[in-house]
Amino acid sequence: MLVRDWMTADPVSVTPDTPVMDALKILKEGNFRRLPVVEGSQLVGITTRKDLKDAMPSKATTLSVWELNYLLSKLTVSEMMARPVITAAEGEYMEDAALRMQEHHVGGLPVLSDSGRLSGIITTMDVLRAFTGILGMREGGQRLTLDMPDVPGSLERATQAILPSNIISVATYGGRNGYRRFVMRVNGEGIRDARRRLRDAGITVLD
Repeated sequence: MLVRDWMTADPVSVTPDTPVMDALKILKEGNFRRLPVVEGSQLVGITTRKDLKDAMPSKATTLSVWELNYLLSKLTVSEMMARPVITAAEGEYMEDAALRMQEHHVGGLPVLSDSGRLSGIITTMDVLRAFTGILGMREGGQRLTLDMPDVPGSLERATQAILPSNIISVATYGGRNGYRRFVMRVNGEGIRDARRRLRDAGITVLD
């Protein structure tokens, strides 16, 4: 599961000298939250709707309308953009990019091609799409949560007990007191009796 498979390709971008008001208009019309900033062929920054709105003068300003318009016309993205930019690569795993987003507390990453050019953007929404896709949420079936010993062969025992049902997805997490939690989604033949077959095999089924 690579970044290139889930990113939004060819994102809208601005240049450092784009006026803040123009950037805000682009964000509003496109209904998105962030804009990569490109100079020539190089990514040089990123700015968000919040960054740009924070740059606007307070409503309590004593400036005249003329002074306010003049000030806003001079304010450019270069003064508000974040740099250096935390990025993702087209060919890296989606989970690595998601972890970087979490570690840096950002909601999106510009994506660079092998040549270093901006080719896409991934956001928390793309991460959620990938997550639900991996878990087979749109494929129906039945969800099973299992508690099994954290030792080699546990998953094999569960997959044998699941037969003749078909496994759509498997995820695992935890790992405490010698046990690990597995979440399976299954469909096809025999799913009504899947829990019974697992329990008959000595496997703890939580739901």
